[in-house]
Amino acid sequence: MRHRRQRTKLGRPGAHRDAMLANLVCSLIEHRRVKTTVTKAKAARSLAEKMVTLGKQGGLAARRRAVSVLRRKDAVALLFGEIAPAMESRNGGYTRIMRLGKRQGDNAEMAVLEWVDFTPKEKKKTESRKRKGVKQEGASPKKESSSAGKGKAADDEKGGTTEGAQTQEARPDEKKSGEGQWWKKFLRGGKRGE
Repeated sequence: MRHRRQRTKLGRPGAHRDAMLANLVCSLIEHRRVKTTVTKAKAARSLAEKMVTLGKQGGLAARRRAVSVLRRKDAVALLFGEIAPAMESRNGGYTRIMRLGKRQGDNAEMAVLEWVDFTPKEKKKTESRKRKGVKQEGASPKKESSSAGKGKAADDEKGGTTEGAQTQEARPDEKKSGEGQWWKKFLRGGKRGE
């Protein structure tokens, strides 16, 4: 009988389970939000709140205990430097679990584990537009001739050929020699040298 046994096993050996939960909490510290199954979120919530309590204690001993559990110094530095001071006025309940529904592949109940004071960062659309604008300004725009779209008849009237017509004439020669088509032979089962 497993009376009063509070730990969720998650179908893993102890060391694997501890490493997985430490990685989940480190990802939560780094990204402020983690999408996972409800059972894993409930298991990670307990560890995350204990780590915030250690962060609020401060001090070298608390920091060393956090490093021994999480195994990542950068995550512990972030926890003690940003997250724990932000939670100073709270006495617990630092995280929330929001259910998302069931995952399509295996029908597992999914959830988002996040800090209570989490506010999602908005994507800056203006910067990406500016970057695209810079690329377009640097590139020279293509000049379209009046004969574009009229075909070979317009070229004959002018007495010359355009660049597009020259490249189209060169392409059939390449196809006749078969150098550019080796991969089709390869897919059919032939060798590349044939």
